Amino acid sequence: MSDFLPPFGLTNPHLQTLLPRALRRHPLFEPTWQTLDTPDGDFLDLAWSETPEQVRNNDKPIFVLFHGLEGSFSSPYANGLMHAFATQGWNSVLMHFRGCSGRPNRLARAYHSGETSDARWVLEYIRQHYPNRIVIAAGVSLGGNMLVNYLAEYADDPIVQAATIISAPLDLASCSDRIEIGFSKVYRDYLMRSLKSNALLKIELLHQQLGIDAEQIKQLRRLRDFDDLITAPLHGFSDAQDYYQRCSGLAKLPQISVPTLLLQAKDDPFMTDKVIPTFPLPAHVEYRLLAHGGHVGFVSGSLFKPQYWLEEYLPKHFQHWVSHAN
Repeated sequence: MSDFLPPFGLTNPHLQTLLPRALRRHPLFEPTWQTLDTPDGDFLDLAWSETPEQVRNNDKPIFVLFHGLEGSFSSPYANGLMHAFATQGWNSVLMHFRGCSGRPNRLARAYHSGETSDARWVLEYIRQHYPNRIVIAAGVSLGGNMLVNYLAEYADDPIVQAATIISAPLDLASCSDRIEIGFSKVYRDYLMRSLKSNALLKIELLHQQLGIDAEQIKQLRRLRDFDDLITAPLHGFSDAQDYYQRCSGLAKLPQISVPTLLLQAKDDPFMTDKVIPTFPLPAHVEYRLLAHGGHVGFVSGSLFKPQYWLEEYLPKHFQHWVSHAN
């Protein structure tokens, strides 16, 4: 594996983090949308690179992507990775966490870094409707931490044959504190605007379940405060700290049973050194700490002709794995 090397002038972690959104303002392709009804009366929206009928009629491997906090198909890394795998000849699909597809979900519950039941439901659906396929999963940021939780929880039957975890906040408490420091507050403010906006769309449901009102949501400033008020009590945790402790993926890495590659930039402005494992990992779990890349950035090339290292490397990495696994 060749390490990511940023070009001259693009080593700054904030440039790396922000450039993809500035440079790629529109998705690379128009996906096929599919809505799955969940057992609890809600729904999940999937974005496919091909129609489900086309997927059913081919035998291509399936690349499953789980996005980050308040992400969606429109996130540059999401449609970029999906397009890269589709160009290589794979089927690719993105599962939107509840409330992230552009419309509020039906229930008060939403999603969080350790919520694995929706991922399980989608992967079981894929196994049932597209049997005997190679299924590879990738999780980005929050979706990466969720995927670590999933792979540990379902180690005996993960459905996926291999995985990649990208820029994941494997120690949730330290990452929640880190985003309150310096320029990282810009990211915090962006995420909080989205979180509060989506919560206000469901204020009646949240009031019924948690007894909170719109003014309480509007006054929130920190991610930890949002998790204390909404995420934790809505999903069965006593408070944000309880949620962070129980759902951080770092200590669960040794429980993963499938070949897994973790990619992390040391200069990630969302992270601290606490996300770096200091204990031995299984031989099939590889942790790569890259010097640069920011948070889900990894922009190479040049400012005038940018290239996206993840989109070049990951399809080749998995294609190589598939050819040797067979």
